Amino acid sequence: MARDPSIPPESLEEILAWLHPDREAAGVIYVQLRQDLAKIFMWNHCNDPEGLTDQVFDRVAKKVHQLRETYEGDPRLFFYGVQRNLIKEASKKVKTQVSLEDCDLPTNDPEVEETENMREECLHSCLQKLSPEKRELILNYYAKEKQAKIEHRTEMARQLGTTVETLRVRVYRLRATLEECIERCLNRMAQRK
Repeated sequence: MARDPSIPPESLEEILAWLHPDREAAGVIYVQLRQDLAKIFMWNHCNDPEGLTDQVFDRVAKKVHQLRETYEGDPRLFFYGVQRNLIKEASKKVKTQVSLEDCDLPTNDPEVEETENMREECLHSCLQKLSPEKRELILNYYAKEKQAKIEHRTEMARQLGTTVETLRVRVYRLRATLEECIERCLNRMAQRK
């Protein structure tokens, strides 16, 4: 990993002086601290524990001059705090990255497209068999996403004069009826082939 140019060259000397006034004792603490940080990164299943350990020291090195004057207590605790933040950052990165091996890439498989088209046709047919009130209820229930979905469903329950839980049960029953209808429809279509 390339050295960060914003880290002052004398920062290692300042870190050692901050860890312990005796340079030899500071060196022992430094080596032990690096080993401990790397182990903790490994225990947390982080990729590249050594690289992350370097990042901890780089972040501390950028602030060490100010830290020596203001920080009270064992300096190693500050390193562990920086490490905790890096572990959180690493776990967020992992959550946002997906391996292509785990993804089903869209294909132009005619059979898949035909099945999807049949399923959609059956859904529309089954929705038409519902009463207008039930059709409107289930379509409205699934109309929004994320936070808007939660707020929308709360508002729906309020308008219907019921609780969100009762609304969920009603929609669950409607959905079960729709799924049965869709399965029957798909079976009829498959038999016609």
